[in-house]
Amino acid sequence: MMWQYVANGIILGATLALGAIGLTLTYNILRFANFAHGEFLTFGAYFALVFVMLFGGGAAIGPLTFGWRFLLAIAVAGVLTAALALLLDYLLFRLLRKSDVAVTLVIASFGASLLLRSVVAFIWGPQPEYYSHNIAIAREIFPGVRVTMDEVFVVVLTVLLMVALHLFLTRSRLGKAMRAVSDNPALAGITGINVQGVIRWTWIVGGSLAAVAGVLFGLTVQISPEMGFNLILPMFAAAILGGVGSIYGAVLGGLLIGLAESMSVPFIGAAYMPAVGFGLMFLILLLYPKGILGERS
Repeated sequence: MMWQYVANGIILGATLALGAIGLTLTYNILRFANFAHGEFLTFGAYFALVFVMLFGGGAAIGPLTFGWRFLLAIAVAGVLTAALALLLDYLLFRLLRKSDVAVTLVIASFGASLLLRSVVAFIWGPQPEYYSHNIAIAREIFPGVRVTMDEVFVVVLTVLLMVALHLFLTRSRLGKAMRAVSDNPALAGITGINVQGVIRWTWIVGGSLAAVAGVLFGLTVQISPEMGFNLILPMFAAAILGGVGSIYGAVLGGLLIGLAESMSVPFIGAAYMPAVGFGLMFLILLLYPKGILGERS
């Protein structure tokens, strides 16, 4: 039975890891904690839902029966959410960055989160939605471990995206430029790197990954206007646990938070899952104040 909770934790951790990567990128390059990031997950999930309903023959179904069109829905959601992130930066954060006061950006992001959440509830209503109204059949992949094909799809797609992100950051010129701006924006600008262009790509990459995380969470749980708000704090916990500023730390933190929350269910119940994740974060930070993979002084 415990292995079933481990499998559930990996599935939840994969979603948290994708979302935490976007938070870490934003903090690394823009130097502020973006509370509106959770709403990017929500918008991504709803953008994919609209595409699925429009081109799915009137019924929203899972990726294995929906085929390539569900992958296309994820891609469309990523593009639209990236555009939303760029628009938010242009209308709000770009102007506030000139003040060079990080707390102003944090408070503004919290206000933007409230606004975006209200927009979602106004457009799609407060009721939860689902990509599929069919019953997902779980299959036994290991003794005592049963998962649906949608959950397998979530893990496989997450692994592929993380590998692609690693190659992008380590092999491409843009990825290396993003790492340079993360280390020292002023020095990167002097060496000829287009810092403003890197900032735009940061929003594009972070928004796209958030959209995918939102779609995957909606696929395995449900879609609701509050989903981003409910996930933002665990994603922050994952980023902090792994080491703020570390992409790989965000992945590790997401998996650890997901596993800790899932494996606590048989002992304390599902209602206290978030408390377990934060408890683990506090415990780790007592030993590693900068996170597991954070920079050591």
